[in-house]
Amino acid sequence: KMEQLRVGILSTGNIAATMAETVAQMKEARIYAVASRSLEKAEAFAERFQIEKAYGSYEEMAADENVDLVYVASPMSEHYENVKMLIAHGRNVLCEKSFAVNQKQAGEMIRLAQEKGVLLAEAMWVRYMPMWNTIRQVLTQGAIGEPMTLTANLCYLIGNVPRLLKPELGGGALLDVGVYALNFASMVFGNQIEKMVSTAIMTDTGVDAQNSITLIYPGGKMAILNSSMRVLSDRQGIIYGTEGFAVVENINNFQTLTIYDRDRQVKAQYHCPEQITGYEYEVLACKEAIEKGLTQCPQMPHKETMEIMGLMDQAREQWGLKFPME
Repeated sequence: KMEQLRVGILSTGNIAATMAETVAQMKEARIYAVASRSLEKAEAFAERFQIEKAYGSYEEMAADENVDLVYVASPMSEHYENVKMLIAHGRNVLCEKSFAVNQKQAGEMIRLAQEKGVLLAEAMWVRYMPMWNTIRQVLTQGAIGEPMTLTANLCYLIGNVPRLLKPELGGGALLDVGVYALNFASMVFGNQIEKMVSTAIMTDTGVDAQNSITLIYPGGKMAILNSSMRVLSDRQGIIYGTEGFAVVENINNFQTLTIYDRDRQVKAQYHCPEQITGYEYEVLACKEAIEKGLTQCPQMPHKETMEIMGLMDQAREQWGLKFPME
């Protein structure tokens, strides 16, 4: 067992800062290195979070044998190249979502990690949260009878964020926020899908500003999902069953689960445990997987990553959205 997981952060944006703040409060891990394509940026970030090593290139950090795990926080259009390079250097990787731009890239990244025998995990943080186990248990125990229908939405006012408007950066609502709605459906209903229909409204730049996805599962189950970068939504995931329904507050960071009975009265409520930010759970899962010599985290297996990427490919195909790098 390692005493402390030494984490390297690749890229220095907002999400990298959140991870650094989180790990700073964990006893099981510490941020040991940060890399940016600009040494100044890396040094400023290192100073801000008291990080030992600052690298002015990603390759330099990849070559540092003391890095136990690299957290990839670059734009998703870069994940494929960044992750391939890290794997070639034998680094374990926790890659931010969306994992890649398409399923083909994801498959290649996974294949290389398995060949090299290193850990490659997708940072779909909700899958690692204890709250997900609570939701699963409560549903399995029949709190709402048999779950048959699910709706989920995730919409933020992010329509002016430059990277999200650019096709060359894998922009659009789907890969950035829609991926959470798809993961929520997958967590509840699995990935055996009989039919999938999707439609979208595009921006002037040619990415989806808003989209909806309907999934049909065996046994007459159905999920209706939507995501947008132009409006604000309640972020709820609602699961409808034969004996009542369940409301999950914030599918992007589970807060509460409320169970309603047949009379629509609150029957039970479950709250998310105290957490640093919620990012700590994926870091702990990676530490455990590395200690066991695994190439994937059981919480977010490669198969699940591949299936979600495939669904996003299918949706874009239905809208006619191809990214320039495809």
